[in-house]
Amino acid sequence: MTSLDKPTEDTQDTEADDARAVTEAALFEAFGGVRGMVETVLPGLLFVTIFTLNNDLHMSAIAALAVSLVLVVVRLAMKDTVKHAFSGVFGVAFGVVFAMMTDNAKNFYLPGMLYTLGLALAYIVTSLAGVPLIGLILGPVFKENLSWRTRNPGRKKAYTKASYAWGFILLAKSAILFPLYWWADTEQLGWVLVTLKIPPFLLAVWLTWVFLAKAPAPIDVFAEMEAAEQAEKERKEREKAEREARGEDALDPAPGGMHRKG
Repeated sequence: MTSLDKPTEDTQDTEADDARAVTEAALFEAFGGVRGMVETVLPGLLFVTIFTLNNDLHMSAIAALAVSLVLVVVRLAMKDTVKHAFSGVFGVAFGVVFAMMTDNAKNFYLPGMLYTLGLALAYIVTSLAGVPLIGLILGPVFKENLSWRTRNPGRKKAYTKASYAWGFILLAKSAILFPLYWWADTEQLGWVLVTLKIPPFLLAVWLTWVFLAKAPAPIDVFAEMEAAEQAEKERKEREKAEREARGEDALDPAPGGMHRKG
């Protein structure tokens, strides 16, 4: 390696590190990070803990819903994004309604299980259709929107791989939970479900990071639009200046014209 090669390799390494850092930040933003995981696990954990201790469906359901609302209030008080906390509230609320209406504590988990299965199918179907769901989720985060579909084939391939990974991981999770829903008791189902909240999620996020870290950089369509608007503004200013210059020339007398007229 010559002295001229080293700076180039260092620059490439720096760019790769920057790309990984941007990918990590985008994934944390999209999926809520550590705090989002806590907000996802805590209501279900509280429900199964209380139900295991006293088999009281109403107390367990009310406690789970209350802690979900508290998490939203905390987010609002800190002026933080509430989308993950709100999604948790809705999920818990549906579970509470199902459990109360059927008087079956197992049904507290059923809406979330159905959502997981539906999401798994959505990841796989959208990948087969050429519009991988993970790309639709992360495209706005990376400021590339849908440019990866037609202008960045390497990135589309990475999104497709990541979507398949999410789909099959969630399908595997569903394949474990649905038999337990029919055969196990509420406590067993609840503890298995809580145990399976984070590991499959972390595996899917890690695989997404691996695929995207090796993919081409995203095309910043917002920067392109701003550049195009700036170029258009400059073009109009030049045309205006040229028109003004031509207008001034028309008013100027021809050199020596007055002398010729005289």
